[in-house]
Amino acid sequence: MRRRLRATRWASDFGNEGWRYGVERGWLEEMVRYWADEFDWRAQEAAINRLPQFRTEIDGVPIHFVHVRSPNPDAIPLVLTHGWPWTFWDWKDVIGLLAGAGPPENVGRSFNIVVPSLPGVGFSTPLRTVGLNSRRVAELWLKLMRDVLGYERFAAGGCDWGAIVTAELGHAHPDHLLGVWLTLPMLPGVNLRELGPEAFAPEEQWMVERVAQARPLIQSHRTVHQYEPQTIAYALADSPTGTAAWIWARRRDWSDCGGDVLSVFDRDFLCTTASIYWLTGTIATSLRLYYEQFNPAPPPPVHDRPRIIDVPTGFAVFPKELLMLPRALAAKLTDLRRWSILPRGGHFAPSEQPQLVADELRAFFAGIHD
Repeated sequence: MRRRLRATRWASDFGNEGWRYGVERGWLEEMVRYWADEFDWRAQEAAINRLPQFRTEIDGVPIHFVHVRSPNPDAIPLVLTHGWPWTFWDWKDVIGLLAGAGPPENVGRSFNIVVPSLPGVGFSTPLRTVGLNSRRVAELWLKLMRDVLGYERFAAGGCDWGAIVTAELGHAHPDHLLGVWLTLPMLPGVNLRELGPEAFAPEEQWMVERVAQARPLIQSHRTVHQYEPQTIAYALADSPTGTAAWIWARRRDWSDCGGDVLSVFDRDFLCTTASIYWLTGTIATSLRLYYEQFNPAPPPPVHDRPRIIDVPTGFAVFPKELLMLPRALAAKLTDLRRWSILPRGGHFAPSEQPQLVADELRAFFAGIHD
């Protein structure tokens, strides 16, 4: 990897000081120089390996997962799901906070944490199965929690694709779910693009502005991933610099960083994320989820009850999230128990604001568990 980083053939770049054309070359060159010459993968590897990790195979799909048991015998089983271009490592700080680390009072509201890697991402490889959309991933997670780990009923939380999978769990498998917690508010059968400004309350008009601001930031990757993931995958799999540019751009565009991505994520975290994708050779398979989900269309609802999610539901609304749902619609379509507007944070909330995320998860699940 270091050899290939140092041998990068750089594209020309001019007039791009504000990233108007995409990742600015000077910034990327400095990051790649650090990655190749100073980044200590072995130190990051050691930190990763301090978490108890396992691999299993479910329906022919290899699944890597973290399983951290709380010292509290009454801890709530909780599966947390990441998105793209995330890895399970985005949850690292939240895991410690929820599993009982920190103040003694946390142990009384702790969890048995399970954090799987999405199929075809990182250590959930090699993926050889087609047709894995969010509903199929939710089915895999149910089998992981119930059949592999023995949790007949459990809680679930997620962001980005993890929120979509978590919503599917609450929608299709309510008998096994204690509750679901979501950041990205994408529910089965709901097309958020059909919502006009009138659907949002007056105090929610900032959400309309944020969705409009975010729309151009999510068009390029979704279009390519949805229609032609394999073609771009050859370039990304060949070049660690290409992989990094493609995923680091999302970190800058989708986080609450004000244009300075290093103010939110340090260089080691960004290089670790890119390293996991490139060293495992999973950038190609990570893109397939978009194709499977949206071709020909997202999976339709499995029932026609008025509430799409019948189990207790919590939403954490971070100000720089990419898509928004009006509170009134959330209350109509789910068993809404908690709705929090957070003061800061973006699309990568667990790695941007782990304390806020841990506090929200604990407050929501403690409330429904009581």
